[in-house]
Amino acid sequence: MFGDTIAAISTAWGNSGIAIVRLSGPDSWPIAQRQVRLQTEAPLKARFARNAVLLDEAGEVIDHILVLPFRGPHSYTGEDLVELHCHGGSLAAQRCLELLISGGARMAMPGEYTRRAFENGRLDLSQAEAVGALIQARSNEALRAANRTLDGELTRAVSEIYEELTSLGAEIEVGLDFPEEDVPYIADESLAGRLEIVRQSLADLLERCSSGVILREGIRVAIVGRPNAGKSSLLNALLRESRAIVTAIPGTTRDIIEAVLTYRGIPLRLVDTAGITENYHDEVEAIGVERARAAMKEADVCVWVIDGSEPLHQEDVDRVHELGDAPHLVVLNKADLPQQISEASLTALIPASTVLSVSAAEGLRLDELKESLVGLVSGTGALDTGLNASSRQVEELRGAIASVGTGLKALGDGLDQALVSGCVGDARRSLSRILGGDRDEDLLHEIFGRFCIGK
Repeated sequence: MFGDTIAAISTAWGNSGIAIVRLSGPDSWPIAQRQVRLQTEAPLKARFARNAVLLDEAGEVIDHILVLPFRGPHSYTGEDLVELHCHGGSLAAQRCLELLISGGARMAMPGEYTRRAFENGRLDLSQAEAVGALIQARSNEALRAANRTLDGELTRAVSEIYEELTSLGAEIEVGLDFPEEDVPYIADESLAGRLEIVRQSLADLLERCSSGVILREGIRVAIVGRPNAGKSSLLNALLRESRAIVTAIPGTTRDIIEAVLTYRGIPLRLVDTAGITENYHDEVEAIGVERARAAMKEADVCVWVIDGSEPLHQEDVDRVHELGDAPHLVVLNKADLPQQISEASLTALIPASTVLSVSAAEGLRLDELKESLVGLVSGTGALDTGLNASSRQVEELRGAIASVGTGLKALGDGLDQALVSGCVGDARRSLSRILGGDRDEDLLHEIFGRFCIGK
């Protein structure tokens, strides 16, 4: 699959200072040398940039460029690789790419350079996915989390746990296969203790990876409540701009309004919704209410907004109770007006909920609100030690934890260690999939297909 030579523009499309066109594969150096004329007689040398001119089919100069060659395996892809640094501009880079393809290269597929780096052992799968996260990072914290994973922190942590599970599995199998031999047999108590340590290590790693997911993908926050509670005003106040129409007429917002702000390096994806009520006046308002309810189900956190300047409606209390254990906050809005409801009285009615008085109009306690939103989702996780992890990797960690937990339960119930061995094997396979040990072509195609063509 990777025996040919590929080419692509690796910098963003459009006008810029430079544009980089990249070749990778066994014929990279010959193809590049056929399309350029070096400015000196000395031959190309790996990792040394050379001045050259790019020539068209008739031998005419198109651009003055730099040629930067690499020899495999000491390149990004692990193959022979050449970068051609053109002057920025869509036409120069495109013509360079066309000449390379006519000279024997083919157009790279999305993510193919990083896929080749993975296939050639330059990166494992977790590091390869971190490359995509690094490109898409939207905050300094997300950038640092992606770099920690690219540097191999996730790989090392997963590998250490994997090796311990491998050792445990081997010891269990020896005891099961050769019970009559004079070999060490791991007692249930010892096995349970070691499995518990593994489970705690996995839980700690999951917490770090979950923090990384939050840094990359952000927190989806649904701002919900009855009509005219001040939801749109709250959205505008958090954004410090007028994104939603605000009037004294109930039911002004009829559709979903989405916006993003960043707090402590975490994207907060705010979703303003129509007022939720059973007494809607027309079909459009009914559709808005239905979309608001859908937004509540899809959100990571719900913010139920109550107008604190009016007497409490039982409907507000009932709706908050319906949220149950789902992460949510109750916001008493309009704290700048005389209050009919206090934080203490509302907390007594809904003790399982966090209640916070704010004023969207005056901007009071909005930072406390943002801090609470982050705390609800990140928990005690240290965001400054987060590791970039995809949702897929997080699910694999959860699967490994569940498998180890099943094994511990089997031991606690006095069942045969053969069942525990199966659970240990399941956990190992989950961790192997994080590192790319299982060659699932559909999975690899999905992961690398999300990359841009030049990466």
